[in-house]
Amino acid sequence: MSRRPNILWIVTTQWRASACGYAGDSNARTPALDALSAQSVNYAQAVTPHPFGPFARAALLTGVISPANGVVDYFDALPVSARTIAHDLGKRGYATSFFGKWGLAARDPQVPLVGEAHARMLVPPESRGGFGFWEGFEGGFLLNDPWLHGTRLPVSEKFLGYQSDVVCERAATWLSAQTSEESPWFGVVSLEAPHPPYAASASGLVARAPEDITLPANVPRGGVAEAKARAELSGYYAHIEATDRAIGRLVAAVGPATTVVFSSVHGDMHGAHGLFRKGWPHEESVRVPLLVRVAGAAARRDEGAVSLVDVQAMTRAWAAGAEWAGPSAMARISMPSVVALPQQCDRVWRGLRTPSRKLVLNADGSPWLFFDLKNDSAERENLVGDPAYSGEIARLRTSCG
Repeated sequence: MSRRPNILWIVTTQWRASACGYAGDSNARTPALDALSAQSVNYAQAVTPHPFGPFARAALLTGVISPANGVVDYFDALPVSARTIAHDLGKRGYATSFFGKWGLAARDPQVPLVGEAHARMLVPPESRGGFGFWEGFEGGFLLNDPWLHGTRLPVSEKFLGYQSDVVCERAATWLSAQTSEESPWFGVVSLEAPHPPYAASASGLVARAPEDITLPANVPRGGVAEAKARAELSGYYAHIEATDRAIGRLVAAVGPATTVVFSSVHGDMHGAHGLFRKGWPHEESVRVPLLVRVAGAAARRDEGAVSLVDVQAMTRAWAAGAEWAGPSAMARISMPSVVALPQQCDRVWRGLRTPSRKLVLNADGSPWLFFDLKNDSAERENLVGDPAYSGEIARLRTSCG
């Protein structure tokens, strides 16, 4: 029997699907991910089930969407009783490990989300999702000089350097030392970049001038939205380039036989439709990159309806020496609660997305948005009120739950 594969998940934050060189974005300098995509299945229609960090992270780790996984509100912790992919693979004999941003522990809403207090918060062992080895931080969005604690660091310690560099290097060192022939390893490397603050230093890279950024057509021109988008994207793409370099070194360290998944928990609007941040049901917020490299498998582009919740099923199949059954006809998307932070989506919503359609309902079940993605990928025309689509909307509405 051939040895079961080592499996690595690389999970970033706020990296939208379009913001990669291999996806055609001229702003994105991502040679490492471009090289990985040439060896991978590129799930080009992948979405996050929930375009906000805690909800998406809980769904990714458990394979269960919110609120059924226990995370209903932004400040909810993942229940200690929740069963994660680490529990499943640990039971199958895998050595499991987690590195970096956790984002699922009980947090005090009165503590600032950005800064050292949040970054130094200790995540107790029982709240670490069942991982055998854990080294990370709850949050804080310190893209430089992160504080880490965990299995070998009983108290939080500050590590100098760019967060993506520090976390990827420490993960690479630990994973490379796992050489047991009997026990393969499963590792999750979770990075905050390219999440704000976009103006933070990006491993010494000089950000391009805002006027040199190429904007999508659905960013309104000539006003505040354009100026803000250009300023933010200047730093955003610097963090993407810096994190791409760190990911490249990590992928090289684990070797070509390792099964590698690269994705993000959500995207960022960056001025599309005049909106910013996440929580919104638009493509810039819900669409995420998803590359899957399996040794010996041919690289290809897959246009199926895939969600981050499918990654757990994929991983269980690889661990069992089997193939994943493949994508379904549609992917569910939702925001189970309103996150009361600046610029975020103002309502609870739920919907579904196929490779050619997207329907979004309000909390009361009434249609809010309907887009023909095949002919309007920038979502510039909401077809909810168009009688020609009323029958299709009614049929899809029955599938939204």
